Amino acid sequence: MGYQKHFLTFLISLVLTRLITGSEALESLVIASHCTSECGGITIPYPFGIEEGCYYKDKDEPSLYPSMKITCNHTFSPPRPIHGTDIQILNISLQEGEVSFNNEVSYQCDKPYWFSYNSINTNTFTISSSKNKFVATGCDTYAWFKGKRYGKNYSTGCMTTCNEIDDVLVNGNICNGVGCCEASVPDGVTNIRINAYSFENHTLVTSNPCSVAYIVANDAFYFSPQNLTQNLSYYLNEQPSAPIIYNWGIGTKNCSEAEKEGSRFLCKSNTNCITLTHEQDGLDGYRCNCSEGYSGNPYLPQGCQDINECKRENDCERPEYCTNTDGSYYCQCPKGYHGNGTQTDRCISSSKTWLTPVIITAGIGGSIIILLVVGFLLHWRKGERRIKKLRESFFRQNGGLILHQKLSRMDALKIFTAQDLENATDKYNEMKIIGRGGYGIVYKGIIANNQLVAIKRSLKVDPGQVEQFINEILILSQINNRNVVRLLGCCLETEVPLLVYEYINNGTLYDHLNDEAKAPLFTWNIRLRIASEVAEVLSYLHTTISTPIIHRDMKSMNILLDECYTAKVADFGASRLVPVDQEQLATMVLGTLGYLDPEYMQTSELTEKSDVYSFGVVLVELLTSKKALSYQRPEVERCLAMHFLLKMKEDRLFDIIDKNIANSQGDIEQIKKVANLAKWCLFLKGEDRPTMKEVATELEGIKRMNKHPWQDAKLSFDQENDCEYLLRGIPKDDDGNSGSYSGKDSDLYKRPGFISSLGGGR
Repeated sequence: MGYQKHFLTFLISLVLTRLITGSEALESLVIASHCTSECGGITIPYPFGIEEGCYYKDKDEPSLYPSMKITCNHTFSPPRPIHGTDIQILNISLQEGEVSFNNEVSYQCDKPYWFSYNSINTNTFTISSSKNKFVATGCDTYAWFKGKRYGKNYSTGCMTTCNEIDDVLVNGNICNGVGCCEASVPDGVTNIRINAYSFENHTLVTSNPCSVAYIVANDAFYFSPQNLTQNLSYYLNEQPSAPIIYNWGIGTKNCSEAEKEGSRFLCKSNTNCITLTHEQDGLDGYRCNCSEGYSGNPYLPQGCQDINECKRENDCERPEYCTNTDGSYYCQCPKGYHGNGTQTDRCISSSKTWLTPVIITAGIGGSIIILLVVGFLLHWRKGERRIKKLRESFFRQNGGLILHQKLSRMDALKIFTAQDLENATDKYNEMKIIGRGGYGIVYKGIIANNQLVAIKRSLKVDPGQVEQFINEILILSQINNRNVVRLLGCCLETEVPLLVYEYINNGTLYDHLNDEAKAPLFTWNIRLRIASEVAEVLSYLHTTISTPIIHRDMKSMNILLDECYTAKVADFGASRLVPVDQEQLATMVLGTLGYLDPEYMQTSELTEKSDVYSFGVVLVELLTSKKALSYQRPEVERCLAMHFLLKMKEDRLFDIIDKNIANSQGDIEQIKKVANLAKWCLFLKGEDRPTMKEVATELEGIKRMNKHPWQDAKLSFDQENDCEYLLRGIPKDDDGNSGSYSGKDSDLYKRPGFISSLGGGR
């Protein structure tokens, strides 16, 4: 009986022991059976989790309960993983012990006044000091970064000022203190609050209505002067945010202390425990990593599994020589060979050879030659495959699949290969360059049938601007007008997209208006004809085609001229298609300073009257031969449109008119009528301005002044005579073509169809 009692006691204790030691397997089974592993395409690995029982809880620190809990918010599409109440998770890294959050920016805007600050409350996560930075942007800005660091209050900040947005030259991931400043983020900071302020309520700098501040991951930060032009509506509607990287760990105990807790210690088999330090991670506790030769989730029982190195790249001479082991592998030669079977100590036959030294030498030499030839062929084929994959990658990156689908029914446009355009430009020979700009280079090329083309190649491209690139191509493909530069096709196989246009060989309207040598040839009749042609194009865009188009960046730089001074409107990267049931569009303000509609800048509501205002500025340029905006002129004359309206009000129009055209008495009446038309186009309220159809009609009537009714029949003949007269003053280029570039090439030839920057001041 005593023996049976002892045996029963032993059996019960054995069962209890198995239950206790088997709790890890039970926990693994529970986690694997019902826990959701992803939300909205974001992987949620344990110790993080969504459902109850699926995330880690520290029984000694109840305040840490919510630290690993994730909520999958299905009100969004796709769903968003949320930490706490409203912080969106972008990524969770087990290997690095990091979690990436998405946080809104803090800002203060004037006219109207509005501010918003950002607070980040994560008691158990600390911001990574090595992978984030604190940034503030603006021309009249200072910002604070405050929080708790090791239980004490902490604050830092930075300031940035500039007289005008044109002073801001930095464009990229570096701040230099002009328009953008940055400060390092220390380790161990929690409960963060960020505030942005203005020194002078943005009254001393134009077109910079807001101060902005935020923390951002180093590799996600990108600054452009265009950031400074965003107004309050942008921040309210777009709600911009920035990714931030935090460190996380398990509990508050180091590895040796936590290991004593037995089953509560999360670093399971085949793992290494790493104690966290304030100096490096800014928090207490520990992390787990899989040991070398293993991969998986180190926080789950049997989570780290052996890596079969024999199925991966290894040091063995041949795959069959590799033997996998738990956590490692070794190479072994087959029977009859000696060596260890590695690349450095290969397997060699142990049997005696009967070959003579001469045959051996010949065999080795021949083998080397064969290996070299085979190696060269393999390398060549690998290179060809790599280039092909790279071109396919660029094609997808540049929106090629979308564009190809949309252009499949448009036979007029051609998608060129990279080889086509290399051949057309003699591999982008410098002798073929016909224009350079801050955004790119234009090459003169010859494609099939000996057709001359202009190939626009950007220096760099922001992947976020692919939509605008496709936008320009789709808009140009719908326009059929002799006074619009014709898009022949594009190439999407290169790192930056290339656009192929018809070759326009006489520069831009801007070039001729600002070149003293060309001014004597630029008569009033020519200027009036150009104005009429451009007005007809805008009227065509607004009223004739099925879906109206607003150009949104009308300026003299975007009007090209051929050898007969025929106008060709270019650069539709910023244009917008307007549905027929909409009279206005709420958009982000885009365009060029000096030409921007004041009403559009204030309301962000784009209408056809915005083009009318910009065209009014072009009319003033034609009348005065002055730049639309110049900081070289006195402040009262800096903005050409305002200076012109002031002279009109003072009845001193001819103080500002170009002397080259003001001397012709026969044209005085026409000049006055065009000036009044320009004044009408520049009315502050859009509803008071004419339509482009009315402008085009008015210009056509002005052109017909002082002409006999039968003279219209000779109009085309007279224009041909004008062309011959102009060609006498234009030199031939190397290919015998009339006209040449002045060095200031059109914006069409500077950028691959992307949106103009407010800060560009082009």
